[in-house]
Amino acid sequence: MADDQDFYDVLGLQKDASDADIKKAYRQLSKKYHPDINKAPDAEAKFKKINEAYETLSDPQQRAAYDQYGKSGMDGAFQGGGNPFGGGGYGQASGGFGDFGDIFSQFFGGGGSRANSATAPRQGADLQYRMDLKFEEAIFGKETDISYNREANCHTCNGSGAKPGTQPITCPKCHGTGFMEVEQQSPLGRIRTRVNCDRCGGKGKIVENPCPTCHGTGKEKQSHQVKVTIPAGIEDGQQMRLEGQGEAGENGGPYGDLYIVFRVAPSDKFERDGAEIFVTIPISFPQAALGDELEVDTVHGPVKLKVPAGTQSGTKFRLKGKGAPRLHSKTNGDETVTVNVVTPKRLNDKQKNALKDFVIASGDKIDPQKGDFFSRFKEKFQ
Repeated sequence: MADDQDFYDVLGLQKDASDADIKKAYRQLSKKYHPDINKAPDAEAKFKKINEAYETLSDPQQRAAYDQYGKSGMDGAFQGGGNPFGGGGYGQASGGFGDFGDIFSQFFGGGGSRANSATAPRQGADLQYRMDLKFEEAIFGKETDISYNREANCHTCNGSGAKPGTQPITCPKCHGTGFMEVEQQSPLGRIRTRVNCDRCGGKGKIVENPCPTCHGTGKEKQSHQVKVTIPAGIEDGQQMRLEGQGEAGENGGPYGDLYIVFRVAPSDKFERDGAEIFVTIPISFPQAALGDELEVDTVHGPVKLKVPAGTQSGTKFRLKGKGAPRLHSKTNGDETVTVNVVTPKRLNDKQKNALKDFVIASGDKIDPQKGDFFSRFKEKFQ
C-alpha cells in the first residue's frame, strides 16, 4: 500500500462510515494480513498500514483533523509537525500539537471530545493466541485449557488504584473533567485550547492512597487460564473470538477480547479442502482389470470400497459423508478416493510368462525384435 493512500481506502470504507463500520473493517483486514497468518511478502507492510489507518479513524479528534486537512495536516496536528495553515509554528502547552484537534473544536464545534474520551470507560485491548492442532483435532474438535499473560484489574483494589478502604478523589484542578483550557497566541490571534490536566494526567481523579499491589495503576500482570471448545471442522488460519478474555479496560470499561488463531498440521495420508477430504490409493493391474473390494481409510475409520472390473488409473470414487464436518453444521463433506494403477517394475519368469500368455490370448503377437515386450504391453493397454 502506498504511503499516501487514503485511510478510508485502506479500510475499504466510505467517509461517512460509522465507528462500528471502522472497527469491523479493521478486525477483518487485520486478521487477513496479520503476519502470523498471511505469509505474503507485503502482508506485514499492509498490516502496519491498516493499523495506522485504524488508529487515526477510530479516534474522533484525529479523524476530524484527517477529514479536514488530510494526512499532512493531521501529521502537523498530532505529531508536532509544521503549521497546517501555512504560517509559523504554534506555541506548545503540555501536549503541544497533540492538542491541535481542540483548536478545530473551537472553530467548528464539537468541543470536549478529547476530555470525554479521557475520562469515559474504554474497552481493554484485544489479544491474540496461536494454537497448534493436529490434523485429526481440527477434524473432530476438542476441549482444552490455555494459559497466557494479560493485564487485569488489580485483585486488591478491583481496578480503582486506591488502597482498600479508600477511594480516588475528584481532581481539584480540573474538577473531574480531565482537561484544562489554556490560551495560545497564533497567527490567527489568541486561541483557546483544551489540554490534559497536568495534575491528574487527564484521568479526572487522583489516587491519594495508592494500592500496595498495583501502586495506584489499577492494573496487574496476570497469568490467565480459560477453557476453549474448538469446534469440529476448524481449518488452518481460521480464528475464533472469546469475548472479554483480553486485557482490562480503562475507567471501569470492559475487558477486550481474545482471538485464537489456529494452525493445523498437515496429514501424511489425507488432503483437505474445507469439508472435502482427498486420498489416493495404489491398486494392481489385476485388481483394476478383474475388480476387487478394498479397505480404504477415511478420517472416520476404514470403509469398504468396491472397485469394478475394468477400472482405469485415475478413476475417482466418492464416499458420501466421509469427509470433514462442516463448521457449525451437523453434516459432513465427502471423501474422494483416486485409484492409481501401479505398473510393476520387476517381474519374475513366471509372471512374465503369464503376461505373455495374456497378450497372446488377446490376439497380440510377441516379437522381441520390435523392442521391449513390457513397453509394448504397456502401450497396448494405454
